[in-house]
Amino acid sequence: MATAIHRSAGFAMLCVALLALGLRAAANEITVYELPKGDRPHDVAPAPDGLVWYTAQRAGALGILDPETGAVEKIPLGDGSAPHGVIQGPDGNAWITDSGLNAIVRYEPGSSDVTVWTLPDHADDANLNTAAFDGDGVLWFTGQNGFHGSLDPATGAMRVFESPRGHGPYGITATPDGEIYYASLAGDHIARIDRTTGEAHPIDPPTPEQGARRVWSDSKGMIWVSEWMSGQLSRYDPATGTWAAWKLPGDDPAAYAVYVDERDIVWVSDFSANAVLAFDPVSESFIATIPASDNEDGDVRQILGRDGEIWLPESNLDRLVRVRTTAE
Repeated sequence: MATAIHRSAGFAMLCVALLALGLRAAANEITVYELPKGDRPHDVAPAPDGLVWYTAQRAGALGILDPETGAVEKIPLGDGSAPHGVIQGPDGNAWITDSGLNAIVRYEPGSSDVTVWTLPDHADDANLNTAAFDGDGVLWFTGQNGFHGSLDPATGAMRVFESPRGHGPYGITATPDGEIYYASLAGDHIARIDRTTGEAHPIDPPTPEQGARRVWSDSKGMIWVSEWMSGQLSRYDPATGTWAAWKLPGDDPAAYAVYVDERDIVWVSDFSANAVLAFDPVSESFIATIPASDNEDGDVRQILGRDGEIWLPESNLDRLVRVRTTAE
């Protein structure tokens, strides 16, 4: 059973960071949840009924955390499973991109049923990464070995496409209008997918060799990008085709994950600094820095949340972290 640890003295600087955001800075604002050793959580997603899902990549399972008790249940996904991404679908189910199974996996909380959709033979080594639902309820996904595709949950129909410029598709997001964009880490670009044809149209950031890793849309449809190689947080405006970029503070930053919360505050993880930063797009400044771990590299590979909460997986430490952002 996992246990919840409330950080206090070792995270005094966090309280200052939260105050800068105008948030509560009580001692229990950050809670760390220890997971079973060896799980290596890669991605995390809020689940129904206050629960939290995570991909136990090394264990080949979907983890289910109860934040109230710290208890963890694991759902095996099959022999060879190595799940990467997990999100909650509009149906309330967990949707998983499993690179080990080379399949999309659905877990239904009500029945505990697990359904697997294997990719076709021409994409038998897609190296699946992440997924997002479009405005029509169709799931779109990326494969880092040069693929993107879709699965219609209503019919089970799957389409898989070779991505332009080959290897690299990684993070993916849906805009409020239901359009789909992905980031290509190896390809140094983002791309908009034509949902009818499946064709991906590359969009090049102004910074060359920036290593666009993950993307997230804000409430206005702006696309935020974590640039792994350049250490920048960038923003693309689809309406005008213009870009803006901000270098993360510190020496040699490496921006891995990006997530935009319900207030349009942008959260980005810095692997080099072992930290998660909050960025205010109104003031165009980084307004908080939160240590990702209290003792060694946490390796925060992804960020997700729900109203009032930010969730982080510390993949190197077998932990999940909750940051409460609810204002007083």
